[in-house]
Amino acid sequence: QVQLVESGGRSVQAGGSLRLSCAASGRTFSSYAMGWFRQAPGKEREFVASISKNGARTDYADSVKGRFTISRDNAKNTVYLQMNSLKPEDTAVYYCALPIAPFMYANRAAEFGSWGQGTQVTVSS
Repeated sequence: QVQLVESGGRSVQAGGSLRLSCAASGRTFSSYAMGWFRQAPGKEREFVASISKNGARTDYADSVKGRFTISRDNAKNTVYLQMNSLKPEDTAVYYCALPIAPFMYANRAAEFGSWGQGTQVTVSS
């Protein structure tokens, strides 16, 4: 059974930066693409970024392009989300996610089957 544990969320001023981490266990991490999603109060969960199993491909939501960077370290079974130039509208619970199967690329919520517990990011103006 896979376990995903996010960390790094906290309160920050607008314009600041944060790096989120997601540690995975229980699966062959390097065989799986990974994704980050977020959910703001009263809103549906939305895609933020995804990365292929070897890091060669990444995708981003338009709202975060140029500000957020997804990366991974397969030796540490960890995926990261570097968030720069944060805005109040980035306030949300951020979740990392694992696709339903290995060796597939995924960037839609329906393609992900395992989720972490989430980490809160709050950006104040």
